[in-house]
Parts: sequence; C-alpha cells; structure tokens
Amino acid sequence: MAQQHDREHDRDPRGSREYRGTEGEPTAGRSVASPVASPVAPASGRVATEVAIAGRVGGIPANPFAVSDVRVRKAQAAGADVIDLSKGNPDGEPPEFMLDAAVTAVRDRANFRYPAFAGKPAFLQAAARWYARQYGVALEPASELLAVAGAGVGISEVIEALIDPGDLVVMIDPYYPQYRGSTAVAQGRIHLVEAQPELGFLPDLQAVPERVWDEAKLLILNYPNNPTGAAATPELFAMAVRLAKAHHFTVMHDFAYAGIGFDAHPPISLLQTPGALDVGVELCSLSKMYMVAGWRAGFVACRPELMAAVRVVHEQTSLLVTSVVQDAGAAGLNSDQASVRALAERYAGRYETLRDGLSRAGLELVPSHGGLFGWLRVPDGWSDQDFALWLLAHPHVAAIPGSDFGPAGASYVRLSLLVPESVLHRAAERIARARGDAW
Repeated sequence: MAQQHDREHDRDPRGSREYRGTEGEPTAGRSVASPVASPVAPASGRVATEVAIAGRVGGIPANPFAVSDVRVRKAQAAGADVIDLSKGNPDGEPPEFMLDAAVTAVRDRANFRYPAFAGKPAFLQAAARWYARQYGVALEPASELLAVAGAGVGISEVIEALIDPGDLVVMIDPYYPQYRGSTAVAQGRIHLVEAQPELGFLPDLQAVPERVWDEAKLLILNYPNNPTGAAATPELFAMAVRLAKAHHFTVMHDFAYAGIGFDAHPPISLLQTPGALDVGVELCSLSKMYMVAGWRAGFVACRPELMAAVRVVHEQTSLLVTSVVQDAGAAGLNSDQASVRALAERYAGRYETLRDGLSRAGLELVPSHGGLFGWLRVPDGWSDQDFALWLLAHPHVAAIPGSDFGPAGASYVRLSLLVPESVLHRAAERIARARGDAW
C-alpha cells in the first residue's frame, strides 16, 4: 500500500523526480487552499453573488489542446491560412462494414433502450475475441472487460478507483496530459520518470529509487507513445510487472494506439506479459483503430477484483456507450483487422513524408514506431513554446509545445499526422520557406 510523506524526492541521475510544477503553476499533489468565495459576474436582472468553489479545482491544470484551439482560432480570425497539426482527430472514416453495422443497429428496436452498464454482451465478447486473436490473451467478458465511452473515460475511472488524496502516481515524462489532469482531480501526487532518448524514449525503471516504488500506488504507461512514438518492449513490460508485484502497485497501460505500429512487428499489449493481469489494467480505444473518434467507444481490461472497483466509479459517473456504437464497434473488433493494418501503413507513410520534408528545413523528427504524431526537436537556442508560436505566426503551422506533455518535452513540439500527405508536404515546405536565418 502506498504511504504518504511530505519530503520531496531527490533528483535521480536518470531523470526520475517528483514533479512540483513551474513557478505559479498549480501541481497535482500540492496542497490547495480550502474552498474560496468566487464572485460571479452579474447577468441582466440578476444580483451578483458568491459561490464556493471546491479547493481541488485550483490544482487542475489547463487542457493544452483547448489552449491550442484558442490560438488557432485567433490566427484564423486574423486571416491566417493555418495548417493545423495540433490535433489528434482522425481525418478519415470507418470501414464500410462498420458503417453498415451502425445503420443496421440504428433500426434495431432493442437499441432504443438503455444498454447494460458494463456494455452489451456482444461488444464485450468481441473485445475478448480481439484480445485472444491479436495477443493470445484470454479474458472473461463478463468480469474482466468494461465498455467505456473512449479510453479517456477509462483513464479517469481507473485513477478515481485507485487514487486517494496524497497517493503517488508514477508516470513517464513526456506524458499524455490527461494523466496529470485526472490525478489532480483525485488529488494525488505525481512522480515523473524521464524517458531516455538513448533508450528510444523509453524509461529506465530500474534506476528509479526504491522508495518511490514503495510509495507508488499506480504506474502509468502508454505505448505506442503519445507524443514520442516510442514502442514498448517485452523487457519494459516485464520489468514493470516485476516491480508492481514486488512493491504492490498497479500498472495502467493506455493502449489507445493498438494496431497503429510502423514496424514489422505490431505493438504489444501489456497483458501479454506473464503475470500482468495480476497487477495490470489496460485501456483500449476504437477511435484510432477504426477512425471513429466522434463515436466515443473503448474498453477497460483487468482482473475481476480491480474491475469491481472501476465499475463502482463507472456506474456513478460515466455515460454509457451508445448501443449503436457498440454494435458497430463489435463488427470492427470481430474483423480481420486488415483495415487497421492499412491505416497503420498510411500513418507510416505520412510520418516519412513529414520527416523528409522537415529535414530539408534543417529540422529532425525523432524516429517513430507508431501512433499518430511526429516528435520534433526544436532548433538550438529555441524554447518549445517560442518555436510553436513562431510556427503559427510565420509558416502558419499549428503545433503543440512539448512542455505541455511534461518538463522533458521542453526541447520538442508535437505535430499531428492526421492530415493527408499533400498537406504535410505543404506544411514542411512552408516551414522551409519561412526559415530564413531563424536557425
């Protein structure tokens, strides 16, 4: 069981540290003032009053993607023709057989009623078959799988089920911002372990001090990784499982980019690791595999004891996955996954187009093994924030500053692959033309 204490962890030579945030920035784990009175702007005919805001709200960080959307809209309003590479929003459509399944499901009178809290049996069975075919993992649909309205919902539910105020969550830096945000909502503390470029942007879990693992309640992993494109190895997952068993914490693997790999061997599941189901929970999303981000569907996989706790949170806080979406999702999961492999090849081609175009601008993308993004090192002498602003102001290309994904991202920006190759080629050309003597 994780124990609380107030000391700050020493910085580890491999980059392991407790994240305290930047000056003036609320940080998960930092004590927050008691609820404060907040004035509300009066509307016409109303009397101004005060409301008491929950103290934990002050510790929740801003969503960097929402901040980026505001910047892009302002640039567009000023007349800029922006190529928006800041979003992780798929630009295609699902395979035809999934659309057909959705149309059929719309006319199914059984789908006019509320679905079961855990998910339709056919959807959960399809997820179990998918795990068995793709990864050799046997799961019991009724007790080890849960339908959720996207992996992001699953992330929140797992964290809420596991983390009490003051509990320690270990995450790899850089990280997907929701991990920090959901930990802040649960009022947990964060310890960051820096991904090592020389290790292919994977962490050295063995270098983390034992006292961190003794305190940890949860370790969060995400491969293929957003934003770096790193791919997990069997050795990394085996080490995480070994540590979790020795120190009694849970490993959560965000497998949102399952199937979206660029290498000869597809991305691996945490649950393939011997003993992983004893200590692990995995989150999967239909959004990226089948281009149905707007449908909001995914599933959580874990042992029954943990699933019981996640379901308690789920049943009180979450919207259920639409029945029609579950039927279409089952069609996708039951398919031969040829459409997913074709999608991965498409993204690999886009990555190569962007990589080659940016190299002509004197810029280098980090080698990627999968996912939907390019991780670009900024020119020497630039900060990531300044470079992202320059990209928007001059070649009118929107990117996300790397530090929005954690301190280790401060020398990078993230670029999306979710536009056609022709658009990525044009973006790289714009950057090369605008470069001048900027670097």
